[in-house]
Amino acid sequence: MNRPNEPLQLTAESFQFINIKRQMAVFGLSNVFRKTPVATELCRYARKGSSMKNNIELAEDYQNRAWEVIRDAKIMDAWTSIGATVNLVGSLKTGLLIKHLDIDFHVYTSPIILADSFKAMSIIADNHRVKQIKYANLLDTEECLEWHAWYEDHGGALWQIDMIHILFESPLAGKVERVTERISEVLTEETRKAILSIKNAVPDGRKVKGIEIYMAVLRDGIRTYADFVEWKQSRHHTGIIDWEP
Repeated sequence: MNRPNEPLQLTAESFQFINIKRQMAVFGLSNVFRKTPVATELCRYARKGSSMKNNIELAEDYQNRAWEVIRDAKIMDAWTSIGATVNLVGSLKTGLLIKHLDIDFHVYTSPIILADSFKAMSIIADNHRVKQIKYANLLDTEECLEWHAWYEDHGGALWQIDMIHILFESPLAGKVERVTERISEVLTEETRKAILSIKNAVPDGRKVKGIEIYMAVLRDGIRTYADFVEWKQSRHHTGIIDWEP
């Protein structure tokens, strides 16, 4: 149950309820609508759906939505069409995706042929829901190309899809995959709940690296967002990029 003065978290069911109510208001039927059984049921269902879900259930919803984005944008098909090996990494792979709409892939070829990389991205760009694409050529320094695409889902939410095109022979190859696998291996029910709770509590607009939260929880025993903020402020996080659980 929502506490007094606590804003109600809206789900798709909540918006459906609101839209129906608004449409009836146009015809002056608001009072009629409030008295109908369907209004009572929709209101109950919308509030139940928004207030009763815990972070584990919310994360499952985000996972399902993320895979819908991947399928519709043809991410896997686009890269395999040029013979690339495609590895899902990051929070979607570990089951820790919540609130922050970010999907991460590492894709590998040898050699990297610019025309092929652009060909793969042209397949993704052909989807009308892909609203923006950014590109960086880092072959001279990090032996990779960076692609970032923004996809608008059916609910209007904007997903960021990061695709790093890496040489098989690069020192970067496999590093993030190893960290992702290790996080999955050491997660317990308690630490999963703590990570999801902290992630979901990060205020909108504030950027926090997932690896920082993982390190705080898995290495240093942090369990709440308040403790995470204190942990982050009181420590010099040297070597955070190289940390593995």
